[in-house]
Amino acid sequence: MSDKRLSKGYVQVYTGDGKGKTTAALGLALRASGHGMRTYIGQFMKGQQYGELDALRDHSYVTIEQYGDVRCIRREEVTPEHVAQARRGLERARGAMLSGRYDIVVLDEVNVAIWFGLLTVEEVLALLDEKPEDVELVLTGRRAPEALIERADLVTEMREVKHYYRQGVVARPGIER
Repeated sequence: MSDKRLSKGYVQVYTGDGKGKTTAALGLALRASGHGMRTYIGQFMKGQQYGELDALRDHSYVTIEQYGDVRCIRREEVTPEHVAQARRGLERARGAMLSGRYDIVVLDEVNVAIWFGLLTVEEVLALLDEKPEDVELVLTGRRAPEALIERADLVTEMREVKHYYRQGVVARPGIER
């Protein structure tokens, strides 16, 4: 654990249909590392190779793990294995949160995992109930459930105003992935 412990950790939610939720959480982790703080990032529904995985692999203040398939899934394609991956991920994140090792814990795309039915809002609320006073908890993903929004201390909604994806631009390495 760092000696820079937060005296009070809050619950943040980054949601909405705009780009930047995961990026904002990664930026928070990077900023915190500059202050000697440790961050655990659990990425739900992700098993693909993203630039942040390579960038953070050997970072001494950031731990990142993925709980998902190498391909994207649709809501109608959810299998029991997808549910099991998400539940294992939630348990790993819970362990990180309670370990005393991390100042910040990020549950990346957890809101989408709830929307897909991989986790229940009650399971995530139970995790919030266990949050230590000095740990910052960040929940990202579209469609944040109202119950999580109500429990959060800070909620940011990313809204798409304009996006080049609409012009056929695909996700670019180093920018969107």
